[in-house]
Amino acid sequence: MDATEVFRSARDGLIALRDDHLRASGEFEWPDVGPAFNWATDWFDSIARGNDRIALWIVEEDGREQRVSFEQMRERSDRLGAWLASQGVAPGDHVMLMLGNQVELWESMLAVMKIGAVLLPTTTVLAAHDLADRIGRGRVRHVIANATEAGKFDGLSGFSRIAVGGSVPGWADYGDAHSYRSPLPGLVVRSDEPCLVYFTSGTTSRPKMVVHTRTSYPVGHLTTMYWLGLQPGDVHLAISGPGWAKHAWSCFFAPWIAEATVFVFNYSRFDPVALREQLNRAGVSTFCAPPTVWRMLIQADLGTRPAALREALSAGEPLNPEVIERVEAAWGLTIRDGYGQTETTATIANTPSSPVTSGSMGRPLPGVAITLIDPLTGHEAVEGEICVDLERGAPNLMAGYLGAPGTGAASSDRYYRTGDVARRDEDGVITFLGRTDDIFKSSDYKVSPFEVESVLIEHPAVAEAAVVPAPDETRLNVVKAYVALAPGWPMDASTALAVLRHARERLPPYSRVRRLEFFELPKTVSGKIRRVELRQREADAARDGQALPDEWRDDRFPELRSQRS
Repeated sequence: MDATEVFRSARDGLIALRDDHLRASGEFEWPDVGPAFNWATDWFDSIARGNDRIALWIVEEDGREQRVSFEQMRERSDRLGAWLASQGVAPGDHVMLMLGNQVELWESMLAVMKIGAVLLPTTTVLAAHDLADRIGRGRVRHVIANATEAGKFDGLSGFSRIAVGGSVPGWADYGDAHSYRSPLPGLVVRSDEPCLVYFTSGTTSRPKMVVHTRTSYPVGHLTTMYWLGLQPGDVHLAISGPGWAKHAWSCFFAPWIAEATVFVFNYSRFDPVALREQLNRAGVSTFCAPPTVWRMLIQADLGTRPAALREALSAGEPLNPEVIERVEAAWGLTIRDGYGQTETTATIANTPSSPVTSGSMGRPLPGVAITLIDPLTGHEAVEGEICVDLERGAPNLMAGYLGAPGTGAASSDRYYRTGDVARRDEDGVITFLGRTDDIFKSSDYKVSPFEVESVLIEHPAVAEAAVVPAPDETRLNVVKAYVALAPGWPMDASTALAVLRHARERLPPYSRVRRLEFFELPKTVSGKIRRVELRQREADAARDGQALPDEWRDDRFPELRSQRS
């Protein structure tokens, strides 16, 4: 069999076993696509040629929409690829894409892959100084961006510029590709060559540059397809911002591996009613959203289950059990959490038809060898750091970090260490506890910020929460909660008492919230909370011997005295 047939066979095997995780884990083998593989031509073009089904369907807030068939997407990306090559984009060149959820993003990703260049997808929310850093460290040779964003690149040099949606002095016009008629250059790319570079969210430090090969994401996302439960002909909606790896997971590779339609609803302000209408109108069968969106949905009226919806999914950060229970009660669907990183595809998940333990991430996906390692002993444990066992094969792991040899698949260590800590129960189900640098000790007990935050978020006053250690002479640390309030709740003593009492009634003494502050949570450009800043804020206050002025402490409330310990 050629590479396309080998890939299809592996894909079809997973789809056939979508309801039998145990058997899929025992039977699945990663496809050997050989030394030369280009997913955009060897897979996408093979399913797209002559295929009039919808590949990409984009709906705007004002009702405008675009539908592009698989065959049209193949033709458009061929034409664009040939034009890009005529503009000097060569195999191995790094191409930054700074585009929103628009047709040009998808056709650009395919086109750049087809001509052997390397994609650097980038979010449009970056400022000029962020772009300067990414262009320099990312070795960018070419930029494709909307004309409206062109000014952000003023003063930067060393790369060619291509503008989408308008003419910009000094920039080539992307629109010229529409009439370009020369064929794609003949090209063979090695399977182990770089294909994509994604920047991490940078929750603890400067974003790393994750390098994926022609197979680690394009082939590796077979696991993501399996987790999502995708089948040919599905309509899949994943709420995700371009420029982040999750967008490649659920809006590009996984659905098109399954031959499903990618459906996109572009909105400027979240409207749960409008979202439900689109889920119904488009006949969305699989829907994946980050925890923030699920929380906003349950805060509004969930309404009835969208007619065609079969799978409800969440990823990005752990989803607390209350949200899962509320959606299950209203829609009769269990939200299935999935876990992975920019450095990997989906690695652990609750899969279709598998029983879901509330709050858990599920089990390792087919083809993925996961071990929990105790950071103190270095040995396997029921609670420890989530690690990928490289000795058992990890084709869905990054090649490494750009500029950092010996990382990722090239590591000399046996394990790729994720930096996340979890617990595995007797049935093999894995539950996330936190980042290795987030978990802390209080009175010699280990505190999982995620577990405390999951309790806090159940209170109606709490929109979001971040838990960090506050240094304490007696207990080493006490639990400090930074809380972003839901609309309508005042930042006063009555609210503080209500939240503290709620936490005390539901948490063991060692992890009870003893300090509380209403606060605008610091976040990365991808929307993840930067707990590192909050930890430093607490450390600085302790070093200076100062109490934070807006902090509510449990010992200020006589009402809590009977609960205090």
